[in-house]
Amino acid sequence: MDQGKRKLLKRAAGLGACGLLGFNVPYVFAKKTHTVRVLGTHVTLQEALKEQAQKDLGINLSFEPKGSAAVLQKAAMSPESFDLYEQWSNSINVLWYTGSIQPIEKKRLRYWDEINPLTKTGRVQPSANIGAGDAPYKLLHVQPDGSLSDHETDVISYLPYVHNVDSFGYNTKVIEPGIPYKTESWGWLLEEKYRGKVGVVNAPTIGLFDLALAAQAQRLMTFGNIGNITNQELDQLFKILSEFKQQGHFSGFWTSVPESVDFMKSNRVVIESMFSPAVSALNGQNVPVIYAAPKEGYRGWHGVMCLSSHTQGAVKDAAYEYMNWWLSGWPGAFIARQGYYISNPQRAKNYLSQNEWNYWYEGLPAASDLAGTDGQLSVKKGEVRTGGSYLKRFSNVAVWNTVMPSYDYSLQKWYEFIN
Repeated sequence: MDQGKRKLLKRAAGLGACGLLGFNVPYVFAKKTHTVRVLGTHVTLQEALKEQAQKDLGINLSFEPKGSAAVLQKAAMSPESFDLYEQWSNSINVLWYTGSIQPIEKKRLRYWDEINPLTKTGRVQPSANIGAGDAPYKLLHVQPDGSLSDHETDVISYLPYVHNVDSFGYNTKVIEPGIPYKTESWGWLLEEKYRGKVGVVNAPTIGLFDLALAAQAQRLMTFGNIGNITNQELDQLFKILSEFKQQGHFSGFWTSVPESVDFMKSNRVVIESMFSPAVSALNGQNVPVIYAAPKEGYRGWHGVMCLSSHTQGAVKDAAYEYMNWWLSGWPGAFIARQGYYISNPQRAKNYLSQNEWNYWYEGLPAASDLAGTDGQLSVKKGEVRTGGSYLKRFSNVAVWNTVMPSYDYSLQKWYEFIN
C-alpha cells in the first residue's frame, strides 16, 4: 500500500463527528428483488425511510448505521462491504482517493436538473457566503485526471441530498435570548459566566470548528483561514482551550444527539454544540432551548450519497433507483420535519402542508402545531424557526465541516485536549 493511501486510511480511522428511474421498464425490480446494502449514520438510515423506500421501489434495503468514525473507517478499508455510503461531504476526499467509491453518472439521476445551486455553485443565492473549508461544490465533479473540483463534467463523486447548518443551543431559563445574526455569538461558548455549564460535540471535524469560531469571536486569537488551520494555529488554539478546561469550563463532550439532549434536560449544561433534531426534541419536552443564529455565521454540513467502487450490475441499477428515490419528494418532506433540508426542495414541497413549508423553509411563524417525524409535537403554534428561512440560513455559512491538510495533527491535539 502506498504512503498516500496509508495516510488516508489513517484519517478514516479517526474521522468522526458530519419517482423511479426507468419508467420504461416497469416492475423489473418487483419481479426480481435485489438487495442494496447502505452504510451510513442514524441521520438518514432510519426505519421509516427504509420501509417507505422498499414499498415504493420493490427492492430490499440492508441498513448498517454506525458512528461517524466507524462508518468512514469501514467504507475506506472495505468498499466490498457496502453498495451505497451515506455521510457528510468532509468524508469525500478520504473515500475518493482510497478508491472506495466510483463516479456517479449524472445522466442516470432523474432529478439532477432540479438540484439547487448550493452544491453546484457553492451559493444558494448570489449574495450568499460560500463559507471556508470544504464547501461541497469544490469536491463534486470528477475530472478526466481523476481529481475532484468544481469544473463541471458528466460524472460526480456524490449525490447531493440532505444538508443543514449547525450552531449551538442555549437554555432561555438561564440565558436571555439574543438577537439572531446580531448578538448571538459563538463566543458565548467561552463566556466566563457559563463556566462549568458548557457542552461540546466530541468530533474533531465539528467540535474543533465550534471552538475555533468561539475563540476567534472572543478575540483570543485569529486564523489566517479558519477552513485550513495551520499546525501553529492549532497549538495556540489548544493552549487556550486547555486553560479553559483546567478551570472546569466544560461540563462534558457529547457523542450522540440523545446524549446532547440529556445534557441539557438534566441541567448539566445551559449552552452547548447542538444539532437540529436535539433542539426540536427538547422543545417538545418543554425545555426552552433556542438554536442560535451566530453573527459570525453557521457551521455547514452536506450529506453525500456515494456508490461503492465494487457495486456493479443489477445491484448498481437498484442503487441508482434508491438515489433517485431520495430526491423524489417524500424523503425530502420526511427529513424536513426534523429540521433538515433536501437539495431539490420544490419537489418535497408537494409532500408538506403549507404550514410545514412556511415554517421549515420560509422561516414564517407556525400557523398551527407541527408534528415531527415521530408524530409527536415538534413545533408549537406561533413559533418561528431560529435563523429564518432556508435562503437566509444558507447565506450565512462561516465554515463547512472539513478535513484540513493539518487533520492528522488536529486529531492528535483534539484527543489530548479531550483526555
